[in-house]
Order: sequence, then structure tokens, then C-alpha cells
Amino acid sequence: MTSELNFKHLRYFQVVAHEGHVTRAARRLNLSQSAVSTQIGLLEKRLGHALFHREKRSLRLTEAGRIALDHADALFGIGDDLVATLKRKGAKRLALRIGAIATLSRNFQMAFLRPVLGRVDVEIALRSASAAELYGGLADHHLDVVLTNHPPPFDATTLYVAHRLAEQPISLIGVPRLCAPRLSLPDRLSQVPLILPAAGTGLRMGFDALAARFEVRPQIAAEVDDIAMMRLLAREGVGLAVLPPIAVQDELAGRLLAIAAKLPALTETFYGVTVDRRFPNPLVRDLLRPRSYNFRPDRPAASSHPPNKLKRRK
Repeated sequence: MTSELNFKHLRYFQVVAHEGHVTRAARRLNLSQSAVSTQIGLLEKRLGHALFHREKRSLRLTEAGRIALDHADALFGIGDDLVATLKRKGAKRLALRIGAIATLSRNFQMAFLRPVLGRVDVEIALRSASAAELYGGLADHHLDVVLTNHPPPFDATTLYVAHRLAEQPISLIGVPRLCAPRLSLPDRLSQVPLILPAAGTGLRMGFDALAARFEVRPQIAAEVDDIAMMRLLAREGVGLAVLPPIAVQDELAGRLLAIAAKLPALTETFYGVTVDRRFPNPLVRDLLRPRSYNFRPDRPAASSHPPNKLKRRK
């Protein structure tokens, strides 16, 4: 039937896509280069979409090509699927490619992924890199979504869509001995060493504005652009860290750290960034649907005067 897909053409496409070069693919398939090119052309005609961007001697997958490759890999892995099924190892997994800004809270990443964790039909590829690298991967269809705590940049050639996922209040967090009870916020900001976000970040600018409003000069112990390092410094008792509670939820639950004070009007917003696609990944669509991020609540510090509590977000 004319509606049927020629799986031989699809196999040739799969090899070319993985090799990234027609000549190497033809050598691997023991065919002529022209024969392979012809078969790829027939497949593109059958599917009604170009599968490659042809740039001089290089080949780069189009969005349709990336989708086709995912299906080809799944299809030609059917033999492995059969063996795995008989051995109770589950079927071929669906690909979910996620990029996360290198400094983003790992706890938030886990909260975002929680609906698909443990699913035997999902294979997660999580990449941590700079914003420029991740947005490039998103535009080239190598990533399905980018997790970040900053709105995406404006790009006239790529329309980024920022899905607002959650918002966390910012607090002063540290070891219990630094969370002196009944200390006013201005006094706390000026008298206790602080671990601050790096200068120039949105959170740091918000904190500086707050300090200026209180007319205090903070006692800066460290300036750090990595949440994981801020967490470690806070655990070491270097100072009170300016952090969202989700970044240290395990330490708060275990009473290693406590919330000394909330910082009014300071929040951190988390986004899932995508690009407009003709073939969106259904897994990402489900993850981006509105839902509650049930972060574990903090516990009071082990002292006679427990610090202020944050309400659990519903």
C-alpha cells in the first residue's frame, strides 16, 4: 500500500543521522553514497518533511528529523525490547531531554522530574550547562525544555516560551547558632555575616535594594554564584545565606539549618523554557501543566526560640 512506510528507507536515515555524514553512512551500509541519498530523499518525500539541514558537507537534523530519529531508534530497538520484556526489564523508553542552568537548585530539578521518575517507559537525559549552551541546544532540537530561574533572552530568530512553574520566597538561612531569636531584620542584616548571590544577578539586586531601604551595610562573608556552594557554606556556619528554602530542604528538615528570617518582597521564580514546535514532546507538555510543587516544610531550629516558619506551598 502507498500509505505504508518503507522501513529500509527509515533504517538508512537512522544510520545517516547517527553518523552525521552520508559518505560514512554509505560505507557502513555497504552502499553507494548516491543510493543512500536517494533513499533519504524518498523518505522525506513520503513523510512530507525535510529531515536534514544540508550545510555544505555537514548534515544537521531538522525538528522533523529529530522526531523521526527518536521513532527510528525505538523501532529498530524492538529486538532488544522483546528480550527485555521476556526478562521483565521493561520496554523501550521514551526520550526526555532536559537542560538545567548549572547553578539551579537540584531540589527544584527533582521536584520538576518527580512525575516521571520511576516510570519504566521514560529515559531522562539531564544536561547541566550555561544558559547560552542550553538555549542553543533547545533551538537545535537537542533539548526538549530548559529549566532556569531567569526569563529567557530575547532572540529574533527563536521564539522562546517561558512557562512559570513555581515561586519561592527568599529567606536568610543558616546554622541554628546564627539564627538568634527576636533580632530585628535590619540588625540581623548588619550584625550577622551573610552569604550573598553574586553581584549583578536579579536576586542580588533585590537584596541590595532591601538593604538600602533599611539603610544598613551588610556584613558580607562571601559572594557566590552557585546555590550548591552557598548551601555548603551555610552548613559550615560561614554566615546566613540568602536562599529559597527549597535549595536546602533536606538540611531544614534535619535541623542542620534553620530559617532566621524571611526577606520581604524577595522571591525566586522557576521557569521551564521551550520553543514553539510542530511536534512537541508529550512528556514535556505533561510536566509543564499547572501542578503543586509540594516542597517539604522546614522544621524549627533546635533552640528555645524557634525561628519563623514558612508555610508549606500547596
